[in-house]
Amino acid sequence: MTDEDLPECFKGADRASLAGQKLTLRYTALRLGGSLLAALGGAGSFAAGDVDLAAILILIGFLVAAGAELALWAQGPERLWYQGRALAESAKTLAWRYAVTADPFPADLPDQAARDLLRARIGDLWRQIPDVLVEMASGPMVTPKMQELREASFEQRRAAYVEGRTQEQAAWYRRKARHNLRRTQAARFGLLALEAFAVLFAALRLFAGWNFDAAGFVGALIAAGTAWMAIKQFGTLAASYAVAARELTLQADRLGEVEEAEWADTAADAEEAISREHTMWLASRSSTATV
Repeated sequence: MTDEDLPECFKGADRASLAGQKLTLRYTALRLGGSLLAALGGAGSFAAGDVDLAAILILIGFLVAAGAELALWAQGPERLWYQGRALAESAKTLAWRYAVTADPFPADLPDQAARDLLRARIGDLWRQIPDVLVEMASGPMVTPKMQELREASFEQRRAAYVEGRTQEQAAWYRRKARHNLRRTQAARFGLLALEAFAVLFAALRLFAGWNFDAAGFVGALIAAGTAWMAIKQFGTLAASYAVAARELTLQADRLGEVEEAEWADTAADAEEAISREHTMWLASRSSTATV
């Protein structure tokens, strides 16, 4: 079972979250870029005849930064990003639990009761999210593939879950952990290089009489880079994804040997491992929403 086989509420929330993420990063980049432009204007004196170019740069920079900040405040795309992701992941785990008869949808629960419970659980999620997500998240709660997998034999359900959910998710976490680790190392190297240049430019201004405040501008670059790292959370994600990948790898090994009598609880434990990582992600994002 792939993401295409999940209910429309997952797909709609996923699209909304990606749209919110794109806007959040775009406005944040504009805000930081505007601040850098203003810092560049304040680093020295630029003029073309009677026109003070430095003042123009400062004005444009602060207007861009203020406009981006206003857009972030008025549109709240980060809320769409975070709440959309929360709904998408919650809907995904409920769909998988239903399809493979994990708790709270065990195999001995009648199909109609299981479907009613799934609708109730997703309905509870809908009441906690913005109206825009509810409008995007229309469609059947139980897809044909979900029902087909639920009606399959225990061995088929177990194999589908281990391969399509646990191992696939663990592989995704490993890829993302490596990706974020590389980004962390590159960002750290870049910041160290900027700090070295800042020291050099400060020394040149002190001892060589430079009028251009290059060190101040580089300092603004360092601050912007640090703020960008904070919102992207490369280091935090690298660590949390690596832990989640190891935990899911162990879960996959255990799931391959579990008997049907223990399946509902064991599969639910595997879903909890994924939910824990997402809860940590959401908490860390909420704490940096104002960066």
